[in-house]
Amino acid sequence: MTSTIALDLTADVAELTAALIDINSVSGNETALADAVEHALRTLPHLEVVRDGDAMVARTQLGRAERVILAGHLDTVPLPSVAGSRGTVPSEWDGSVLYGRGATDMKGGVAVQLALAAELTAPGRDVTYVFYDHEEVEASLSGLGRLVRNHPQLLQGDFAILLEPTDGTVEGGCNGTARFEASTVGQAAHSARAWMGVNAIHAAADILGRLRDHEPATVTVDGLEYRESLNAVKINGGTAGNVIPDSTTVEINYRFAPDKTPEDAELYVRNLLDGYTVVRTDAAAGARPGLNHPAAADFVAAVGAEPKPKYGWTDVARFSELGIPAVNFGPGDALLAHTDNEHVPAEAIRECLAALRRWLAD
Repeated sequence: MTSTIALDLTADVAELTAALIDINSVSGNETALADAVEHALRTLPHLEVVRDGDAMVARTQLGRAERVILAGHLDTVPLPSVAGSRGTVPSEWDGSVLYGRGATDMKGGVAVQLALAAELTAPGRDVTYVFYDHEEVEASLSGLGRLVRNHPQLLQGDFAILLEPTDGTVEGGCNGTARFEASTVGQAAHSARAWMGVNAIHAAADILGRLRDHEPATVTVDGLEYRESLNAVKINGGTAGNVIPDSTTVEINYRFAPDKTPEDAELYVRNLLDGYTVVRTDAAAGARPGLNHPAAADFVAAVGAEPKPKYGWTDVARFSELGIPAVNFGPGDALLAHTDNEHVPAEAIRECLAALRRWLAD
């Protein structure tokens, strides 16, 4: 039986981030980190803590007029397979820059949550801290989704902040995402007598051409400009080197602005690929920015920087479905997430902590 790893929540928040990185928590392997986080939170008498699997909720109960949710996922994508990569486990310091898997996505943000949970015994707003598993995999496994199903009363709030990496700038809402399969059908034949068959891979050229020539839209939603993208991401077809292929499937990913529903997105793709069989295999709705909500507007003003749109999908969409305005705000550059040299400056983590501390204390 392994012992629970002790986390010092009073340590420098950058050093706390390093300690979190040192606990391997690739999706499906979050238990050791969840145990450490739970153990640390249960030492804080001002918080009520509830655990569900490898997800947990810790809340103040001060009777404040407003409740804010701070949320972050514990899991990471798999470790790099390239020898010599620094975005791995354990962490590594290079001067004041911290390298390691999850440095930006999103153990820096989780460290900020934990530091605030320990420090703010009497914040000006009630705070709910949410830590969850299985964010980096299919939506059906999401620990946040499980909390929504099993403990919806614990996720009530006026405003939510997801500590995904945003380089310290508020990013409102998020694009939706949908995946599709577009298929072509041919007729198999021996490749030496190709004229006897119909090549399904060649027939897919028209699908690829339509996608290549498609001009992605930029859609303004509540004052933020969301850039869409529609791309082929995988192609499958063929059975052998001497057989004319009789079927081909093109996988397509559509990142659509939050003014559209998944059904709107599906209709759009079907119209673009009219004449072909199109099947939607997965979809997640986006989230409008919600920056006109008083709590969101107050937070944006406190941060000071001009808010930006979130092009990728994040769990702000889950909070949006619950009727809770939500934004992304966390340390680190999102462009470094999942990379072989994933890293975050120590000062970026400290600045994020300071900004949230000031705002929550008011």
